[in-house]
Amino acid sequence: MVLKTKLTSLFGIQHPIVAAPMGPFYTTKLCVAISEAGGLGVLSHTNLFGKSSLQEMKKNMEYVVEHTDKPFGFNIRTSRLQIDAPTLCRAIPKFISKNPKLREQCLYAVTSAGTPKMFQNNSLKRLRETGSQIKHFHVAPALWLSDKCVSAGVDGIVVTGWEGGGHQSYEKISTLVLLQQIKQKHPDIPLIACGGFSTGEGLASALSIGADGIAMGSRFIASKESEFHEKYKNIVPSAKASDTIYVTGVLGPIRLWKNNYSLHHGVISSKEEKLAEESELTPEKALDDQKHYEMTYDGDIEDGAVLLGQSIGSIDSIDSCKDIIEKIVKDAENRLRESHAHIQ
Repeated sequence: MVLKTKLTSLFGIQHPIVAAPMGPFYTTKLCVAISEAGGLGVLSHTNLFGKSSLQEMKKNMEYVVEHTDKPFGFNIRTSRLQIDAPTLCRAIPKFISKNPKLREQCLYAVTSAGTPKMFQNNSLKRLRETGSQIKHFHVAPALWLSDKCVSAGVDGIVVTGWEGGGHQSYEKISTLVLLQQIKQKHPDIPLIACGGFSTGEGLASALSIGADGIAMGSRFIASKESEFHEKYKNIVPSAKASDTIYVTGVLGPIRLWKNNYSLHHGVISSKEEKLAEESELTPEKALDDQKHYEMTYDGDIEDGAVLLGQSIGSIDSIDSCKDIIEKIVKDAENRLRESHAHIQ
């Protein structure tokens, strides 16, 4: 049995498994490992330690095409507070267009934490005129945002429920419910389910509901190839699903591992509240928050911002990306066969 979906056809990949956006942390080697294992690796929007996100993205893309000939993608956070986003949205398509290997292999652009319209610009249009088959997906953690994605002309949607680590919506809708809602309203657009996935059972359930694949963050953090600090990785195998907490981050609601940093964060209930809070945000406060991500990257898992989702409760080991993907696909195939037996 082979799992063939719109996603595998769209990107020419073996398995319908994608890396979730995991910025601001580096995922360059992880991207290569996932793509080599038959999934779709994704480069993060990285701007740690005061480095230029544009130069880091270019360097990371060059590294990927030097180490694999498989398809891959990249993420740009398009939040109104992400001041480098407009530059990345213009410059990265231009950079890809000038490199034949990138034009051939870089097939997936996923925007998140903001508007999908920012990436729909003349640079993307000109890139496609060179023959690039790049597809633009946007992360939608709410039904109303999926409507905006479709109106903006995206090629697909990453449907992310509040189980997932990282940025979430104020609505607090689970992936199970949100995926059904978006599938009913937009039945023809390719969908990637994200938030709470780490097993074959999860992949089988997503495909059964109508998704074309899944994206995983926490499961790939706990991999041998990921660049995440060993202390960060080692949290996962013994963690419970209840070991994460939903709090307010700089860009909006965010799910983090429970530690000294996250337990001292409050949570706001609406976008209006967040806008009011942003009006009082100082450059010093923004820099201080950024430092907590840098602390995590360096291994401070008590006072750093540790992004993990509830799926950590289903992960009990740190494995290679190849073994992770092969096991998930095999288990999903078995679950789908068992489900088929119910049809009389």
